[in-house]
Amino acid sequence: MRERIYVCHTYYHVYVTFLKELALPREKRGQATLVLSRMSNDFEELGSRVESTGLFEQVMEFDEKREDFFPELVKLRNAGRGFLGHLWSRIRFTRLYAKLEEPYVPVDFRDYGDIYVYCDSDPIGYYLNQKKIPYHAVEDGLNCLKNFDAARYDNRGHFGLKAFLSRKLNLIFVQNGYGKYCIDMEVNDISAIRYPCPQYIQQPRQALVDRLTSEDKALILRAFIRDMDSLQAQIDAGNGMEDKILILTDPLCTLDVRERIFRDIIRMYEKEGTIFLKPHPRDTLDYRGIFAQYPQFDATVPMEMLNFFPGLRFKKVVGVLTEVKGIRFADEAVRLGPDFLDAYEDPLIHRQNEQI
Repeated sequence: MRERIYVCHTYYHVYVTFLKELALPREKRGQATLVLSRMSNDFEELGSRVESTGLFEQVMEFDEKREDFFPELVKLRNAGRGFLGHLWSRIRFTRLYAKLEEPYVPVDFRDYGDIYVYCDSDPIGYYLNQKKIPYHAVEDGLNCLKNFDAARYDNRGHFGLKAFLSRKLNLIFVQNGYGKYCIDMEVNDISAIRYPCPQYIQQPRQALVDRLTSEDKALILRAFIRDMDSLQAQIDAGNGMEDKILILTDPLCTLDVRERIFRDIIRMYEKEGTIFLKPHPRDTLDYRGIFAQYPQFDATVPMEMLNFFPGLRFKKVVGVLTEVKGIRFADEAVRLGPDFLDAYEDPLIHRQNEQI
């Protein structure tokens, strides 16, 4: 039996995995397997850099397939009439999804003592539950359930019944702690979640960061930073500027509306200081082409990692929906929130929790 395995879908997931592994005693490190799902992100050369740190026993990729990859699932997604008809289609969908995904699963999860899955709403969640393999879920993003309780939103209408069918009978699958084989789900702050699930356990991210030594931080930076010399030169050049404003992008709306959003935000704050941009890892807008006049950080570097540079300081950091509470490198952090976004798209699109 091998020790641990983590299934990560984003750069942030890998970052949190580093935090979790570095919180272990030294003698227990280097025994975990890291799986990088290519479904949501192009991890480029991250895998090889992670391997070079020696923190993991093995690093592998997972060619995880979305449901629309399988025509059989597309037909079942909205099949059936009425509640019972839809329910029967969903039961068939749940079972078939796990079966179709199986050939792409790169490892036998039964070989591991502890399995950690970020975002178990992805195919891996269906697979593990149908294969009756217990696992630990970990929240997708910092306080993400506070802003979007996906389990309740996706299953609004008869949620209690659907949760029972998932948690007790394993007939359908409900993510985020409601799967039959989900042992527990790790979240940053239970008090921020309006409808906590009995399976939630609290593990504040900041507590894991506070444990890091300077050696630990250097190891993380070695894994995530593609060009340390260029980044350090960028930081050093910025140190000579006063009143720097960092704008964090989000993969919001359509690309044309997204461009308008961040042009407007730049106009809102450019009088306060020099504008810097930090694109979100999943943001596909061409910021380097469209906003070439503004200094920009590498999109693949988790924003939280900027806390590791003691010489980096901003007057203000501004985001739209990004959680900014963990930022330590700015005098002020501003989250514009859904009220700001209402002016750019139908509020129903981003105010999911209000529709539960």
